[in-house]
Amino acid sequence: MNNKTYAGIPADYAKIETSKVVLIPVPYDGTSTWQKGADKGPKAFLEASENMELYDIETNTEVYKNGIYLANEVIENESPEKMVDAVHKITKSYIQKNKFVTLFGGEHSISIGSIRAFNECFDNLTVVQIDAHADLRKEYEGSTCNHACAVYEASQNTNLIQVGIRSMDVIETTVMDKEKVFFAHDLATDDYWMDNAVDLMTGNVFLTIDLDAFDPSIMPSTGTPEPGGLFWYETLEFLKKIFDEKNVVGFDIVELCPNESEKSSDFLAAKLYYKMLSYKFSNNEDDSDFDETDNRLVSKSKNSKFQDEDYE
Repeated sequence: MNNKTYAGIPADYAKIETSKVVLIPVPYDGTSTWQKGADKGPKAFLEASENMELYDIETNTEVYKNGIYLANEVIENESPEKMVDAVHKITKSYIQKNKFVTLFGGEHSISIGSIRAFNECFDNLTVVQIDAHADLRKEYEGSTCNHACAVYEASQNTNLIQVGIRSMDVIETTVMDKEKVFFAHDLATDDYWMDNAVDLMTGNVFLTIDLDAFDPSIMPSTGTPEPGGLFWYETLEFLKKIFDEKNVVGFDIVELCPNESEKSSDFLAAKLYYKMLSYKFSNNEDDSDFDETDNRLVSKSKNSKFQDEDYE
């Protein structure tokens, strides 16, 4: 049993029975190809979260009071495929409990499992990938569950929108839908990119954020830093717009590769997670429970287990 709470919040706000939010840590780093250490990301993120103020100035909220349950870590190191299966299973189990499910990695391959679960539970899903890398390889180094394949499945099965991309292999151009890609070099000169991106989204949105999307000047501690990335306030503006205009059904954050001598990256990750929750629940803060049409599972047709009587 996990007795630790997210951000050190009081236990009364961390019970599975009453928490609206579930946080699943996935300390996995089995396929990364340069700097190792993403498996240490969840621990560093949680430690930074404990040193973070829990009042959000922008939204005038204390979102933790909606309840944030810290689930047990997903530990599966036998193979990338088994890790993805484990993430898929645990994510789907909490979605079926009608929780707002979030994950913190770990390398980006964990998102294959989380996206698969959300796509099975929510109709007409858009996946918004904020990332430096396209991650569209069908297979890499003998596995379809490599970090370089993180959103290939999403590109085939969901409405995938990619933001911040500035590194990719030529083979990925054969898969990429460039009408739904917002390259980093274009963001600097396009005043309307946020509106254009949101216009491409369906009603239900899952966010997957690779921290290397940020410029390495503010996020150096990631496995594969790339110059020319996003900055803090423009990213928050984009995220807030998505939360305001769409139904964000869940999200994951990946690829924190902590450095003992550089703690600002850990804190950025912690703050980002909390800001995203603040945006989600500031729009629904008067609701005593999940709104039946906004936050519940939208698609029952994809899974016969979801019937109306389940929610009576």
